[in-house]
Amino acid sequence: MIQETLKHLGLSEKEIQIYLVVLQYGSIGATKISKNTQINRTTVYSVLKELVAKKLITEDLASPIAKFVARPPESIEIQIKREEEKLKTKKQWAMRAVRELTTLTQSTKYSVPKIVFVEDEDVEDHLYKQTPYWNASIKERNTLWWGFQDSHFVKHYESWIDNYWVHEPTAKGIELRLISDEVAENIKGKKYSNRKIKFWDKAKNFTATTWVMGDYVTMIFTNSRPHYLVEICDATLGHNMREIFKGLWEEISE
Repeated sequence: MIQETLKHLGLSEKEIQIYLVVLQYGSIGATKISKNTQINRTTVYSVLKELVAKKLITEDLASPIAKFVARPPESIEIQIKREEEKLKTKKQWAMRAVRELTTLTQSTKYSVPKIVFVEDEDVEDHLYKQTPYWNASIKERNTLWWGFQDSHFVKHYESWIDNYWVHEPTAKGIELRLISDEVAENIKGKKYSNRKIKFWDKAKNFTATTWVMGDYVTMIFTNSRPHYLVEICDATLGHNMREIFKGLWEEISE
């Protein structure tokens, strides 16, 4: 239908109604348009101005009373071509702006927090896919991976832990320092030299695994189904969380 076609060209329902009436009559005033469309006259005048601006209709200056005439349908194609030219020019200015702003901000350091929520069925896939990014961020800071380990995470994702320390090439040179409870480590079978654990008697009150990996702060809830993961990438938050875990690590005796 023509209404649907015009809608895809960006016209509103009222613009379509009024444009088609003007097109049908050839030359028509606002009062008659209002009667034909059941749109109040104030709104009709407002929409007519929009249609004039879009070059779809024009005011009939030869008429003693205000009347409007539809431009030939071909004018739609002409208008689209004009918009394409405007868009082309705008794109050129946008590219120039990007170049100039990039130069302007080269010496400026700022962080934009990025938040990701991962649902149960995608948690394990996220662990594998995100690992290289976590490791790269860890190495940019101090090669130390901090965090708290919940026993339920070890129970459900032990295969990922083993894969990380045995097969993950980007894990080389990284040392993990985790605060945990003895229950979690009793579940974990294999031990790895770069995976340092300190037991804390207050760790039993934690209900989710929390990691600080460079600029990434990740919390994984595995205490019950559904599991989920929340991740924030922010340099400021990452720095402060590292300091918290570092302080806890130093306070806990071997």
